Parts: sequence; C-alpha cells; structure tokens
Amino acid sequence: MRRITRRGFTVAALGAASSLLAEGEATATGRPGPRKIHRELRGMWLATVARRDWPSAPGLAPAAAQRELLAHLDTAAARRLNAVFFQVRPTADALWPSPYEPWSDCLTGRQGRDPGWDPLGFAVREAHRRGLELHAWFNPYRVAHHTDRGLLAPTHPVRRHPAWALPYGGELYYNPGLPRVRRFVQDAIMDAVRRYAVDGVHFDDYFYPYPVAGQTFDDDAAYAAHGGGFADRAAWRRANTDLLVRELSARIAGTGRRVRFGVSPFAVWRNRASDPAGSATRAGVQTYDDLYADTRRWVREGWIDYVAPQAYWNLGFEAADYAEIVRWWARTVAGTGVDLFIGEALYKAGDPAQPAAWQDPAELSRHLTFAGRYPQVGGHIFFSAKEVAADRSGAMARVVADHYGKTASRPPR
Repeated sequence: MRRITRRGFTVAALGAASSLLAEGEATATGRPGPRKIHRELRGMWLATVARRDWPSAPGLAPAAAQRELLAHLDTAAARRLNAVFFQVRPTADALWPSPYEPWSDCLTGRQGRDPGWDPLGFAVREAHRRGLELHAWFNPYRVAHHTDRGLLAPTHPVRRHPAWALPYGGELYYNPGLPRVRRFVQDAIMDAVRRYAVDGVHFDDYFYPYPVAGQTFDDDAAYAAHGGGFADRAAWRRANTDLLVRELSARIAGTGRRVRFGVSPFAVWRNRASDPAGSATRAGVQTYDDLYADTRRWVREGWIDYVAPQAYWNLGFEAADYAEIVRWWARTVAGTGVDLFIGEALYKAGDPAQPAAWQDPAELSRHLTFAGRYPQVGGHIFFSAKEVAADRSGAMARVVADHYGKTASRPPR
C-alpha cells in the first residue's frame, strides 16, 4: 500500500520561509536531482522520559508545569522553529487521560496519579497558537526502566497481562512478537490521534531493544507460537516491526485527517560490509540487524510520510561521517515521495566529553550547509528542548543566524 494522499503536506505547505537548495545526488531514475524550492521543517524534540526536558520535577502544580511547557514552546518560536516533537507516551503510560494506559509518572512522581490537567491537549493548543506544529511522540514497546511489575500502577496493562512483557537489560519491554500487544500499542496511540488535533505521529529509534552484551531477549514462546514460515528468528522479528509500522500507517491514513506518520531511527540501516546497499559506515549498531527495524523498506514501501535519521555524528567522523549519512539517506528517499529530515545532536555541542569537532559552535551550522546541497533534505530536528533553550556553546544561535533568517510559520490546517 502506498500512502500518497497526505504525502508532502507539511513540507509543501510549511510556513513563509523557504530556501533554494542546490542539486544533490541522482534521483531513482539516475538523472541528477532538479533544483527546487523546499519549505523546510525546523523542529525540536521535547523529551519527557525521566523528565529529560520537561517537567523539571515531579509533582509540580499544574500552573507551574504549564509555565515550564510554555517556556519551551516560546523558545522554539523565538528560535524560528516551526515544529515540536512532544513525547507523550514515554514508558507505556500517557500524558493525556488515556483509557488504555495510566498517567505517566513523569508528571506526579507516581504512575497512574492524575496530574489535574491534560498536558497533550494543552500542548497542542498552545503550540498552534504560536504557529508551531505539534507532533505526538510515542515509544511503542518500552514499559519501564526497571523489571519489577509490582512497581507499575495497579491499572497498568502489564499487571493484567504479565505475559505481555519481558525483562531485558534491567528494563521491561512489551513483546513485539505478540499480535495482541501490537494491536494494543496501536489502539493506545490511535486514542490520542482521534482525540487531539496533532499534526503528526512520531516514533524514535526504539523497537526491539538495543543489544545488551551477555543477555537474551527471551521471546522463545512467542516465536514458537507465531514464527512459523520465517527463515529464522531475525526475519520474524523484522516482520513483527514491519507489521506495527504498516498497520499503524493504515490506521492513521484511515482517519482521513492530515496527520503525518514518521520515524526517527538510528541513522545506520546497515553498514556496507553487511550489505552492498548499506552506507559506507562502520557503526556498531545496525537497525536492520540489531533493532529488527527495516527502515529502508518502510521508505521504499511508502509506509511512512517522513524519515528523520539521527545523524548524531560530526562531519568527518571516521566510523559514521555525517556527510555519508546524509548522502545515503538522500539516495534512499529519492523518488519515493517520503520526506527526509535530519536529526541533529545539539546536545553534543559544547560538551567537553565529546570530540573536538563538537567544541566548535559552527559545527551544526556546517551540517545544515552541507545538507542544503541535497534537495531531498526537507529540514532538521534538534535534540533536544533544554539544549535549544540553554545553548551551551552558542551552536543553536549560530544555526539561527546562518540559516533561519526568517520565521517559518505552521501551515494552515
């Protein structure tokens, strides 16, 4: 199924700001990509897991929590951004009154406790008032940063269905190999899609968990029950992730609303040493092999509206050069109709623990300059909100000065 009814809505309509991008790599036909005008997406992630960006502390009074959230939205507008990717389901819980999962503990410090207000509804209204898109960011399978089911809210689905979750690496995860789990995860997400005027549904890089040395994700029972007909367990796991993406894609499209569906994966699909179609990288993790996420297929099949690879390395980084990541993804989306946004590691800028390149405030600005050579690149998303505000090294201010000279407003709904 090709999802073409909403394709390009956001990028084609985004705001008043536009930039003329130079010719990039050849298109799928082998001819050079044409020069064309893009209206760019300028986004930031606003993370709530472990209260990374917001709220600053558990149990804030509603008015105080709202002031902090408004400050992030005001900062986005002041930086001339036009989209916020707000994490509303960080650990199989919710930042809205969900009938499927309990209130998130990031709000009150206790999972299931009503905070007395609706953060998602508030964020959608206030973002739109500021000319910002609000994309609802969901983590599909992470349940908890511990393995004790007794610490979950009494109403949590895992308390009612213990077999739905597996411990791994000191955390709990929903088992992607169970059809009931995949359907439930989609139902929980679709509740928010139907109830709120969100502009997008967004996944990050977490599907099957990242590998942990010496540990096994024990899905033997699910594989025995549902893995027939697959060449091996890896192929079955990839098919499970494909089903989540393809089915949710169809359900979002079925609403008839202009809600875009996108994924921000770890940026390396496969290294070229593993697959001739892969990138000229030597990354230790490959989404296809380790997270069982065939992100390249999702683009080629048109199951997603956009892809936003987390290109969290500097220009010239030996194992995974930012330039190679951008080139590979530009080739991958060419001719598909899937939009390409680049995830940017603002959090590394000025961090003394990072390589020397990240101590230069101009590094991120150079990223945007380089990506601007490729007409397939439709914008950038910065991780994350507290760095957009604090801007430790001035890297964000440099991006704004060099690339965001005019305000980019949200498209009409």
